[in-house]
Amino acid sequence: MNHIADFFIPENDSLRLQKLYEYQILDTHPEDTFDKIAHLAAKIFKTPYAFVTFVDEDRVFIKANVSPFEGNVVPREKSLCGMAIMDEDCTIIYDALENEQLKDSLLVKKKNGVRFYVGAPLRSPEGYLLGTVCVADKKPRTAKVSAKKQEMLKNLADIVVNKLELRLRYKNLLKAQNELMNITLHEIKNPLASIKLANDVIKKDPTRCDSMYNMVRESVTRIQTKLSDLLKHSEEEEVQQKLSIEETNLREIFDSLLESFQLQANKKRQTIFLHYGSGIPPVYIDRKKITDVFHNLLSNALKYSYYDSEINISVKREKDTVEIEFHDNGQGLNQEDISKLFTKFAKLSAKPTGKETSNGLGLSICKTMVEMHHGDIYATSPGKEMGTSFFVSLPLIYEVENEPFLP
Repeated sequence: MNHIADFFIPENDSLRLQKLYEYQILDTHPEDTFDKIAHLAAKIFKTPYAFVTFVDEDRVFIKANVSPFEGNVVPREKSLCGMAIMDEDCTIIYDALENEQLKDSLLVKKKNGVRFYVGAPLRSPEGYLLGTVCVADKKPRTAKVSAKKQEMLKNLADIVVNKLELRLRYKNLLKAQNELMNITLHEIKNPLASIKLANDVIKKDPTRCDSMYNMVRESVTRIQTKLSDLLKHSEEEEVQQKLSIEETNLREIFDSLLESFQLQANKKRQTIFLHYGSGIPPVYIDRKKITDVFHNLLSNALKYSYYDSEINISVKREKDTVEIEFHDNGQGLNQEDISKLFTKFAKLSAKPTGKETSNGLGLSICKTMVEMHHGDIYATSPGKEMGTSFFVSLPLIYEVENEPFLP
């Protein structure tokens, strides 16, 4: 990195750069929108040069270039735009050769280089100055730049930032929609598996049709609910997970859970035991989301445990929380596994024992859902082939966090 005089580095430069990188504008091709803004700035000031620039860590990237200068990058050191992001007002230089800190700038010392310069900073909504819309002339000027022209240049800078913010918002919206799609697809896998197993049972023994009816109906309802939620969210401008808190009896969730997974357990001759403590009051949770968490944890316990094994679910009260443990005697986890358990698309050493599929999304979703309830989720394992326990801690009462006061 080139040495840059402290005069050209804002105190918040690291945060400023983080915001700049969010826009993903550096090293992109010229675009008509930004070129038109530069041409308009040149017409307003009647200058031969105009630019839209972004100040990176050690360089200035020129996004729009109305000038005979070739290239789209100049060193940040001693750059005019580097100086311009030090002030929220317009930076005006009537003769750059008379400025000791700028006379050696690459664009100044070129043949027909910059002598006159006016730059309006690109100010993000957070207040970070990221670059400029600027004009320049190869001749110095003496006439004072009017307040009206300065205001017009600032307006052009606002248009640039608004364009970047719209792009960023659109990218975040697509990301959120994709995230929601992945969550939905993951969460309908279990009910689909239950329907398939029920179908297999009915094929082998048609007399069990009635007993499979409730399981199939519940699985279909879960799928319909998830798809309905997906469609509802896709119609919203912003996708944001929200909780629908209600008083819930956890015992009802676990009884339904065991019934839903009985066929899956039978397929691998696995046994599920529920140890439900006494004195556990109703909890205030989003019933659907926490049910999804428990579904995922029990599904994983069955999926990664061996044939003829046991899975134990323990539910007990600890002061103001309910503690749930899903314990299996399966493949266990090493320290590397535990360190990346709740990250998206993590690849772990444990493998499904019955040719089941896994996309690595489930646990990251569980973590999000539990933390939305101000709870905690974690896992422990003595080591490989020594089993695993997943713990979920939920407060008995969900407390809404106070929103900060915004004047």
